[in-house]
Parts: sequence; structure tokens; C-alpha cells
Amino acid sequence: MRILLSNDDGYFAPGLAVLAEHLAGLGEITVMAPERDRSGASNSLTLDRPLMVRRAANGFSYVNGTPTDCVHLAVTGFLEHQPDIIVSGINYGANMGDDTIYSGTVAAATEGFLLGIPSIAISLASHAGKNFATAGRVAAGLVERFKRSPFGEPVLLNVNVPDLPETEITGLEVTRLGKRHKAEPVVKSVNPRGQTIYWIGAAGTAQDGGPGTDFHAVANGAVSITPLQVDLTHRGQNALVSEWMGT
Repeated sequence: MRILLSNDDGYFAPGLAVLAEHLAGLGEITVMAPERDRSGASNSLTLDRPLMVRRAANGFSYVNGTPTDCVHLAVTGFLEHQPDIIVSGINYGANMGDDTIYSGTVAAATEGFLLGIPSIAISLASHAGKNFATAGRVAAGLVERFKRSPFGEPVLLNVNVPDLPETEITGLEVTRLGKRHKAEPVVKSVNPRGQTIYWIGAAGTAQDGGPGTDFHAVANGAVSITPLQVDLTHRGQNALVSEWMGT
């Protein structure tokens, strides 16, 4: 089995190394990751300049672009053979609820899905980063399951793993995305040159985090597995907009 790995934290990120280590025995591993941290890059493609691929001492390939660039480049021309599965991560921090819209980790997996390849985004749901190995073993279990029983169609899974020792994980739950409150206000400051600068504020707390959501599963020590889709059509508003267009 051919496995393509990527992330949004950069080719040097510890989560990527742990992921590669845990999946090494399951197939032929190729790593294509950004040259620097591109967290929050979402599904952006670089169209205004050429991209270059370089190889690090550990054998990982890295690109001067976004997570989406990495997967797109790998699948559409860099690799001689199409991957059987793409795994993006292990992200340093959760990607739940509204986070999935901004996440470069999820975006890398989404690009694989759009190109017709089953893809998994996996995140360690804490910035403490104590238990990457737990997420590595979860990823290996999912890929092993896929190898044994592949899906009959492309699938996009968003996986969030509690930052706990494996013995404290309470199970795996198939969930839906929850929803956060709006983000905290921007943080205003002044740089050494006297210019006003702004930092994007922290993400809000969970507004919709009840049973069945990714937030609820992780809060209760379970791995959250959410199947995602890319169709943004709000079908519930078709009639409303049609009526509005007729006014």
C-alpha cells in the first residue's frame, strides 16, 4: 500500500515524524509537507509563483507552499504512482467544529479527497503535545483497518485524539462537527517601530458541544471520527433565495 503523508505544521514537526514512524510498517511511505508552519492556511493553492520540492536529511520532501499545494503537487505529477491513502497530521492542537474551515491539516486531506483518494486528517486535541504516540497508534489502527477493508468510494475523515495515554482513551466515536462561539477579539499592540499591529484572537469555546459532537467525544476521552464532505450548497435556502429573486 502506498501512503502519502502531509501536514500544516511543517516537515520538521514532531507529529509528522511520529505519524511516519507508526505507519512505516503498513506500506510505502512518502512525505510531502510545507517548508514552514502553515497553520490556518485552509485550502489555498499557490498560483502566483512556482513551487520547489526539496528533500530533508530524514528523507521527507518539503515544498515552499501550502498543505494543499503539497498534496496537489504530489498526486498530480511528482509521484510516479497515485497513493492508496493520504494521512495529514498529526496536528499540534485540535481541529474540531469550525476549525475545519481554517485548518491546513484538514485542507491537505481535503485535497486528497477532491482528487479521488481516501484521506484522513488527524489531530492531537491539545497544545500540551504530551501524547503524540497515542495519536500515532490511532492513525495506524485506522490505516490498517482501511488496508484490510477499504472503502468503496473516496472518504474524508477528520480525526481528533485526546491528549491522553492510550490506556486512558475511552473508545472511538463517529461524530458530527460541533460549533464554537465566535472568536475572541483581536489583540491590539504596538511594535518597536511604533506601528499598530493586530494578532488574531483565540478561537471561541464550544457552543454546540453536546452528545454526538466531536467536542463531546474528546472531552470524554474518546477519539472523534467525523466524515466530512465538500458540498457547500445550503439547500434549505434554495426556496428562500428563489423567492427573494422574484421580488
